[in-house]
Amino acid sequence: MNQIEEIKRLKEEKDAVILAHYYVEGKVQEIADYVGDSYALSKLATTLSAKNIIFCGVKFMGESAKILNAQKNVVMADDSADCPMAHMVDIETIEKVRSENPDVCVVCYVNSTAEIKSHSDVCVTSSNAIRIVKALPNQKIFFIPDNNLGHYVSTKVPEKDFIFHDGFCHVHKSINKESVLAAKKEHPDALVLTHPECTFDVLEISDFIGSTSEIIDYAVASEKNNFIICTEMGVIYELGQKNPDKKFYPVSPNQLCPDMKRITLDKVLTALKTLDHEVTLDDGLASKANIPLSRMLELAK
Repeated sequence: MNQIEEIKRLKEEKDAVILAHYYVEGKVQEIADYVGDSYALSKLATTLSAKNIIFCGVKFMGESAKILNAQKNVVMADDSADCPMAHMVDIETIEKVRSENPDVCVVCYVNSTAEIKSHSDVCVTSSNAIRIVKALPNQKIFFIPDNNLGHYVSTKVPEKDFIFHDGFCHVHKSINKESVLAAKKEHPDALVLTHPECTFDVLEISDFIGSTSEIIDYAVASEKNNFIICTEMGVIYELGQKNPDKKFYPVSPNQLCPDMKRITLDKVLTALKTLDHEVTLDDGLASKANIPLSRMLELAK
């Protein structure tokens, strides 16, 4: 029995479902039951009947799935896969901003730890942040932890007052304006599709700005055939699957998240065999972190 057949057999035996983010390698996306961005996987996690969820993504994603599915076993394919941005804000900073701005709403990007979520008012993803911030009754917004996404949202909701944090995604921050212009020169007919975690000077020269899933949807719907992709290169696998006759070009070969790339077929197979690396959260913490996540799902409807 080969590796993929063994994974399929164990899924049935263990009553397991495999969730994978678009940034993991293509071979892992290929064997997953569901592939999506953080928002899609957050929503999906609340609808699954399988007892065991094998999560092919980074730690904060597994935590979110566990928070929303307390009775299920959420197992990380690699429990060392983490998101540096998720740790770029602390509770002390949040409390300081609250003390100075009693009417502030702490809007927390889902790329954050469960502990940070538990001290926030609402969570958002890159695909729903604008809609949710507009729906909030608060005038003042403290957007954590991503500075670039926060600034992008502020340009779309100018009627609100923003306080920004200094967190960032190192993959998206590494994509610079000069490299994008060089790619445009090499592929003059290509449209530039960009994730809002990129810096503002890159957003300014982009043809479309959106979440990972929105970038995919845009490419599918577009009549154009050539695209420059300003996000983690793992998404190019799904872009190719849905658009076999179209061409997708990264800006540079460095658009790789080393944590996402830790996840391999070998590790998925091991996770199914052992069900080790289960996500565990203190009940009190999970309960508090569930409030902003549930509010996100409610406001995003």
